[in-house]
Amino acid sequence: MELNEELIQSIAKAVIAQLGNHPSAASAAKNHTVVKTDYSGFPLAKKGTNPKEVVIGVGPAFQREIGATIVGLDLNEVLKNLKAGIEEEGMVPRVVKVLKTSDVCFMGLEAAKISGSGIGIGLQSKGTAVIHQKDLYPLSNLELFPQAPLMTLETYRKIGRNAARYVKGEKVTPIESINDPMVRAKFQVKAALMHIRETEQVDKEIPIIEWEEA
Repeated sequence: MELNEELIQSIAKAVIAQLGNHPSAASAAKNHTVVKTDYSGFPLAKKGTNPKEVVIGVGPAFQREIGATIVGLDLNEVLKNLKAGIEEEGMVPRVVKVLKTSDVCFMGLEAAKISGSGIGIGLQSKGTAVIHQKDLYPLSNLELFPQAPLMTLETYRKIGRNAARYVKGEKVTPIESINDPMVRAKFQVKAALMHIRETEQVDKEIPIIEWEEA
């Protein structure tokens, strides 16, 4: 889902309302000042030519405004495990930062479109991930991992492995997803705040840049 400024404000107000029982958190949300990172000097990402390449497209706030997933997993370690999983299958990872959107499915599709193999991984800063293919519709995908609070470093490693196996044309067993109905309620406010922060960094003028922070 693409968020414009008006929708961001609406979500922010709803979140602040939910934080009514937590005065300190509500105050912090109200007083939050947006500082947008300037990526104008970064090299734009180009379409890869290596048929073994898997492109990982991270979110606009990744490793800058947000340094850990919704449950505190260091994003450097998340990225290292994704890359390790890809490399274990003999494929080549490349990381780009997708600045044009904060939607994980669109990140994954954009990554797949510039991947030499046509396979990409989308990764929001809060931890949600997707494996995508260049010729699919945005909201279609190969595998989706929507519950960021349940993700572990080993899960990200498995995602890297599966993405690489799709490149090789192997029969892929989808990663079993864990579903906990209590998770959404527990992390709803934090997830909304993190998504707002990611969306604040969206820059449609600089759509995708090469990224090797970790």
